[in-house]
Amino acid sequence: MTIGVALPLHHAIDGTVRLAREAHEAGLRSAWFGQTFAYDSPTLAAIVGREVPGLHVGTSAIPVFGRHPLLISSQAQTAQAATRGHYHLGLALGTKYLTETGFGIPHERPIRLLREFLTALRQLVETGSADFHGELLTATTPLPGVVPGAEPPVPLLVAAMAPQALRVSGELADGILPYLAGPRALAEHIVPAVTAAAEAAGRPAPRIVAFVPGVVTADAESVREKATEALAFYERFPSYQRVIGLSGGTRAVDQAVIGDEEAVAAEVARYREAGATEVVFTTTDLGTEADRRRTWKLLGALADG
Repeated sequence: MTIGVALPLHHAIDGTVRLAREAHEAGLRSAWFGQTFAYDSPTLAAIVGREVPGLHVGTSAIPVFGRHPLLISSQAQTAQAATRGHYHLGLALGTKYLTETGFGIPHERPIRLLREFLTALRQLVETGSADFHGELLTATTPLPGVVPGAEPPVPLLVAAMAPQALRVSGELADGILPYLAGPRALAEHIVPAVTAAAEAAGRPAPRIVAFVPGVVTADAESVREKATEALAFYERFPSYQRVIGLSGGTRAVDQAVIGDEEAVAAEVARYREAGATEVVFTTTDLGTEADRRRTWKLLGALADG
């Protein structure tokens, strides 16, 4: 099982590259970037992956609303070429609030849009061309859509946790990016559903890239208080409420892994046993700078183990 970290997005680009280099030197395998209304995450990933050779970089995750497969394909293939095959593209359904507030477009039929988006995007990243005409989008290539050096084809991952999204992801994507889904939810609900969908579609076993908020610290109480506040945003959305409940929790912070090295290593092992093929720790900067370094050192050692 590989282990990575999600890097914060409040640094200048040079600072982000410095952190990514530190993560790589600590033994971590990947660095991931969220998509907000600020940085363009594929561009940032391409820069970091170019500056830190050998480090895998990923986006987690770009909402399909307000985007188009042709444009996402261009971004992803460019990042793949720039990083010499080390880029991983994550997509998401997004939320009604952010979609309608930010883009002014209705957040309607998300599962259908995801299915069409993945179908067209798969054609583009694998062949450089598309001839797709769906109910919600059209993607054709009157001009070539191949980026030289974008090999192997960019892996397509989806931030899927609910049954319909898991079914589509198993059929059409290479894996999933569950967040705030604890070992119980993974083992009992998420991994079986997406694996069954992939098997039915004749696809390989999907990657399960579990995103986990966590910090190694001697001051667990203080860090947990900060995590409670930082993660409360996700409690507003039904999809996260559901997966937190399936994990045995009531609040988002219940899925945070906070404690000493022994406690955190034990939780990482639980994710592995639940079916995670990769673990990515997020919000590792909630404690002190020493805590973050301590967290990365442990995760790097676990990645080597």
